Amino acid sequence: MLAELRAEREQVEQTIMALEHLARGQGKRRGRPPNWMTEAKRRGRPPGSKNKLKERQE
Repeated sequence: MLAELRAEREQVEQTIMALEHLARGQGKRRGRPPNWMTEAKRRGRPPGSKNKLKERQE
C-alpha cells in the first residue's frame, strides 16, 4: 500500500511540475502546437449544432 501511495505521489509531483512549466509560458513557441492543445482551443459551434430555420410568416 505504501509503495502505491509513493508511486501516486511521484505522478502528482510530475504533473505539478508539467503544469508549472506550462503556466510559466516560454513566450511564443515555434512550430505546430500539440494535438491536445489544438483540440482544447477549437472555435466555432460545437459539432451537431445548426442554424435553426425561422418559419416563414406570410
